[in-house]
Amino acid sequence: MSTSYCVVGGGISGLVAAYRLRVSAGPDATITLFDPADRLGGILRTERIGGQPMDVGAEAFIARRPEVPALLAELGLAGKQIGTTGARPLIYSQARLHPLPTDTLQGIPAHAEALAGLVDDATLTWIRDEPGRPFSWRPGADPSVAGLVGQRFGEQVVARSVDPLLTGVYAGSSANIGVRSAVPTLAAALDRGAHSLTEAVRDALSASGPSVATGSVFGAVEGGYEVLVDELVRRSGIRWLQVAVVDVSRTQRGWEIVDDEGGRHHADAAVLAVPAPLLARLTTGVAPRTAAAAERIAVASSAVVALALPGGTPLPEQSGVLVAAGERLHAKAVTLTTRKWGSRGNVELLRLSYGRFGDTLARSAGDEDLLEWASQDLNTLFGVTVDPVDCRVQRWIDAMPQYGPGHGALVAELRAGLPPTLAVAGAFLDGIGVPACVAAATKAAASLATVARATNRT
Repeated sequence: MSTSYCVVGGGISGLVAAYRLRVSAGPDATITLFDPADRLGGILRTERIGGQPMDVGAEAFIARRPEVPALLAELGLAGKQIGTTGARPLIYSQARLHPLPTDTLQGIPAHAEALAGLVDDATLTWIRDEPGRPFSWRPGADPSVAGLVGQRFGEQVVARSVDPLLTGVYAGSSANIGVRSAVPTLAAALDRGAHSLTEAVRDALSASGPSVATGSVFGAVEGGYEVLVDELVRRSGIRWLQVAVVDVSRTQRGWEIVDDEGGRHHADAAVLAVPAPLLARLTTGVAPRTAAAAERIAVASSAVVALALPGGTPLPEQSGVLVAAGERLHAKAVTLTTRKWGSRGNVELLRLSYGRFGDTLARSAGDEDLLEWASQDLNTLFGVTVDPVDCRVQRWIDAMPQYGPGHGALVAELRAGLPPTLAVAGAFLDGIGVPACVAAATKAAASLATVARATNRT
């Protein structure tokens, strides 16, 4: 008798879970995937801008993590992986552009000279003196990044060096992000007994290997992430139902999934690959401990303005700009796509990101407002006033989970509350990057496959 699986959510997490279930369960298993969107892929979304494929959600992955390169190779897509040109980003702080500091860990400096020109002399002195000030650390502690760095190195380091990087990743603030999530290697160095934050940063950088490594730090997929999405859909052999799920309940034989059109679907086991707020609603009746934990995970919204400017538009030979806290720009980050990944056609591609945790900009601002702000921001940053030849506004509502202090313990509580034949996957678990989502989805599918094998043996 074949096994039936349901996967709720058609983003990268749901698609990888479906693919892994297909590999483990074989061709006879039934895998039904629910997602009401106009296409699968979730925050992996490729559009044609200026005639060129361009990702308007996630656009890169950490190439040194093995999950995505291994998945691409497994799917026969290894040749589609590309690296950056080597161009580096800038930081916009105090109404000026600065080179991104080197010898830092997520913007946290290993020595004062790393931030020379970005922070004032008093802050540089405070950084230099940090190893000589009393320091205490409790192994296993997880304070906010801003709390730790602000106390030891000063608020300017937080606002001008750390926040620009973390805001770009999490659409949040270092005040709301735990050290163990944002910089786990730093937490590990502190747990090992570093006598100061300076020593811990240096230890973490040393443990990560040489500063100049072979290959690109970031990778992408030639032709956009839709290439990966399409192949996962093909390989997983799913039945895609373009409906939303409103209820998940137990039955004597497994699970009943109810969609928003009144359809009822049986599953022997299921993966819920949905954002934390929806997970909380779906599991209230069947896994209250999981639901309670999911409710505590905050989320942010963001918007991307993708532009194609005429070829030859003068832009700096940098990969983009990260914006420090408190600047008079609407954008939190700008990616100069053509500079970062190489030329594509006779256009200059770029994307501007808007929205931070705690604001409603991505929800409330109209497309016209966002496009006007993009024009103003490009003029402020680069003196560019040319009109785009093509544009696209893409919103990601409640799509950016916040990894607050103690997030690891919260996720452990969430998973511990799940029944054996119900698994979760998603960016709110072990990291919001694509590699972490692939890893979490693989873990979810493996847990269900283990239960299925045990059931078959009995």
